[in-house]
Amino acid sequence: VVAGDETTRHLISGGLVALAEHPDQRARLAGDETLIPAAVEEMLRWVTPIVAMARTTTCPVDLGGVDVDEGSYLVMLYAAANRDETVFGSDAGEFDAMRSPNPHLAFGIGEHFCLGAQLARLEAKIVFAELLRRWPHYRVLPGWETGASTLLRETVTLPILLQPSG
Repeated sequence: VVAGDETTRHLISGGLVALAEHPDQRARLAGDETLIPAAVEEMLRWVTPIVAMARTTTCPVDLGGVDVDEGSYLVMLYAAANRDETVFGSDAGEFDAMRSPNPHLAFGIGEHFCLGAQLARLEAKIVFAELLRRWPHYRVLPGWETGASTLLRETVTLPILLQPSG
């Protein structure tokens, strides 16, 4: 029932902060809604709402040249993978709302890929299209707080001033 609630909420709040910190990119999105889908993918990469996930190996495996025994407990750091310069280039540590391609791992991978990925993308696209249409000059106010979770990149408090265009 609550699947996707926290992750989508943190994607949106983190995306709001990222766009506030990059007003030139926010203005470009506000002026051209067709850019929003790519921006949502970058927000997913940048925010990475699920920071890490653990798995136990069911058989021996070679992982990047390291032999891992069956029954080993591994932690997959999605947030680190989404900053991998070998995948995203030398600007992997920068927010680029127009980034393409964007093979992020924010929704996981393989059989554990998030079932709600398309719904989360749709919800975020609608939120950002409507928000930027109505309040393209919003401001993040002092008091923004993130949580201390090792699982989620969570926003605890995000005060925003909504300012209509014009």
